[in-house]
Amino acid sequence: MEKKPVKIVTIGGGSSYTPELMEGFIKRYEELPIKEIWLVDIEEGKEKLEIVGKMAQRMWDASPYDVKVHLTLDRREALPGADFVTTQFRVGLLNARIKDERIPLSYGMLGQETNGAGGMFKAFRTIPVILNIVEDMKELCPDAWLVNFTNPSGMVTEAVIRYGKWDKVIGLCNVPVGAMLREPKMIGKEPEELIYKFAGLNHFHWHKVFDLNGKDVTQDIIDKLYDPAADAGTPANVFDVKYFKEQLDQMGMIPCAYHRYYYRQEEMLNHALEEYNDPEKGTRAQQVKQTEAELFELYKNPELNEKPEQLAKRGGAHYSDAACETIASIYANKNTHIVVSTKNNGAIPDLPADCVVEVSAHVGACGALPIAFGSLRPAERGWLQVMKNMELCVCEAAVTGDYGMALQAFILNPQVPSGETAKKVLDELLIAHKKYLPQFAKKIAQLEKEGVTVKDDVARELSAQGL
Repeated sequence: MEKKPVKIVTIGGGSSYTPELMEGFIKRYEELPIKEIWLVDIEEGKEKLEIVGKMAQRMWDASPYDVKVHLTLDRREALPGADFVTTQFRVGLLNARIKDERIPLSYGMLGQETNGAGGMFKAFRTIPVILNIVEDMKELCPDAWLVNFTNPSGMVTEAVIRYGKWDKVIGLCNVPVGAMLREPKMIGKEPEELIYKFAGLNHFHWHKVFDLNGKDVTQDIIDKLYDPAADAGTPANVFDVKYFKEQLDQMGMIPCAYHRYYYRQEEMLNHALEEYNDPEKGTRAQQVKQTEAELFELYKNPELNEKPEQLAKRGGAHYSDAACETIASIYANKNTHIVVSTKNNGAIPDLPADCVVEVSAHVGACGALPIAFGSLRPAERGWLQVMKNMELCVCEAAVTGDYGMALQAFILNPQVPSGETAKKVLDELLIAHKKYLPQFAKKIAQLEKEGVTVKDDVARELSAQGL
């Protein structure tokens, strides 16, 4: 049976990552014949959409393939008949991320895009939007797959399944891809010579590695991580402080880069505070804003028809390897090994079967089939159960606007010290993100009446500008 050409819709199409996505589709065209691509964004992102849209079209025009890139600010125009919908949007754009980082840091608490107070607020803003997208998909493209890259990817995917009642969804992250590309070189192997098994949650997973004879080579890689000559390959957006080797030796697993926020919390917080207090640097979001501005200047060049090297400076390198390979694997029923956020279904027996986990899976026509990892040992199991239940509280608060549940999530989160300060940070973030949190409108009105204001000057100024 001959398969029909593919229609892909990317929501958040004006993202600086879009050229990475195009590169991946061009590379895989022979196995994934695309007939049209729609890039969707909102009015505030119109200029970026037009710049990156022209760049995307130039990339296709430079390839041997005849593919038309459509641009729109109306997702309902784009969605009818879509086969795959990819999501890579940022509610409130980078200015919202700046507030996510700076407000917690003004109280000496970590504010990071997907971890701690900032990560939870990103979920509060994002989950209602993804659920609206799902409702449109039910009407306009009921057979489409939703491939989500929007962070916090695990929580967003959880909400789609749990509250959107949409099972044709796969959550993705570039972090596992980076590990699987980088680590083989450390022990003199090619990627295809190793077998990987991942288990955990998005930005909170561990993995083990085996050779083709089934021999566990995880420890060999752990040892190499401490070799001064080796490239540990930490993502560009995570400060590279070494894990305690004794801990990794005991674990017999390799934690993902984001575990630094938990295993070396003190050092990560101190580094974030240093940048926060340095007007020349500013927080990671402020640095990214600069990088992004430079990228869009490059994209404006009418001669540029391939992904620029500078894109690797963003934290999302290998995006295309994850997203495009997933889509190609579903389309061609390849059953490729990909690390995804999907329903647990017993892969990690320490967590409920119906919750979303990030695990190794075989991806084919019927989606992701998770590979059983088995139970974790006490230290990892304890962390994981706390984190998953924190995520479930975040999802519920995002959907209901229940302030008490948001507070529960804050108190559960290991990056948030419990007590009065946690409540102050929660309240200030609610005020700062008022525009994007209609579900909390009643509580925000009460806080405003009580005279709650934002302490951080930069965040307060952004809000005053309506950003």
